[in-house]
Amino acid sequence: MVIAQVVRILVLGGISFLVALIFTPIFGRFLHKHKLGKQIRASEATPIFTKFHQKKEGVPTMGGVIIWATVLGLALIFFLLNRFFDGVFNYLNFVDRAQTYLPIVALLFAALIGLVDDLLGTFRIGPNGGGLRLTHKLIIFAVIAAIGAWWFYFKLEWTTLYIPFVGNIQIDGWYIPFFMFIIIAAAFSANETDGLDGLLGGVSLFAFAALTVVAFVLHRYHLAAFSSTIVGALLAFLWFNIYPARFFMGDTGSMSLGITLGVMTMLTNTALLLPLFGVILLVESASVIIQLTSKKLFKRKIFLSAPIHHHFEARGWPESQVTMRFWIISAVFAGLGLIIFFLARYL
Repeated sequence: MVIAQVVRILVLGGISFLVALIFTPIFGRFLHKHKLGKQIRASEATPIFTKFHQKKEGVPTMGGVIIWATVLGLALIFFLLNRFFDGVFNYLNFVDRAQTYLPIVALLFAALIGLVDDLLGTFRIGPNGGGLRLTHKLIIFAVIAAIGAWWFYFKLEWTTLYIPFVGNIQIDGWYIPFFMFIIIAAAFSANETDGLDGLLGGVSLFAFAALTVVAFVLHRYHLAAFSSTIVGALLAFLWFNIYPARFFMGDTGSMSLGITLGVMTMLTNTALLLPLFGVILLVESASVIIQLTSKKLFKRKIFLSAPIHHHFEARGWPESQVTMRFWIISAVFAGLGLIIFFLARYL
């Protein structure tokens, strides 16, 4: 049984990789043909960003469609095949009411909202040259988080928080604000991290790979399979997105990955390990908050530019070097998170 599930999870990840790898050039040509390129907004407030990234003006965006379209497409195909062919495809179907309905819905809605934002930015519709303001994004994150928190608390009756080496503790009504904080933080952090070629894709890869292991150990095999398809799609995406990127992920990718990551950590009750699974996400968002707070209160900057990946660019690190070093840090901390997970579970 366990070996069969391991094979199933690996097979689904492999199928996702191959499908996305085939789909990517087709979608890439579509983006180029219709000139759906990124607009680099020159601003006096972000001179370093403009200096290093103005050359990327016009590079196609919305590449995140490759990731979520592959995952959702496979989910729908295997679900329908399983329904119409008397369970022959049950082995590959990972759509499950208890385990994957919520992350699939979260992935879909966040992806569509991000897609709208990308289109607004591409066609320069909206304030500051197009796209949603940060405050608008935070409001959207909060609405999605509130809906999810309501479902978890009132429908699923989740009221516990798992603390490694301590166990589950009852937090009752505090579960709602805690859930909202995790979802908003994950979405915001992913959005801020998506600033260099391949950066968010690689960071997310290690986070979802770790959660695939966690879900498998918890015997949530459908959730592990779902996460594995995300990993496969991310690998194919990175094949084309590493420096110099042929296209960018866009908000349709960063929003969907961030919110789905948050939902998965809540489903596996590993929210307190998220800072390790996604350590770069934490560092990136923290750098933005620190920078904005310092500028507001003390009228001075802590970093040359924020998020922190732009700070290292300003220090002279090549873009690919920043990305690769952040990937290494992500891999180390994701591994550390898994070590703590296993030690806390089996000691």
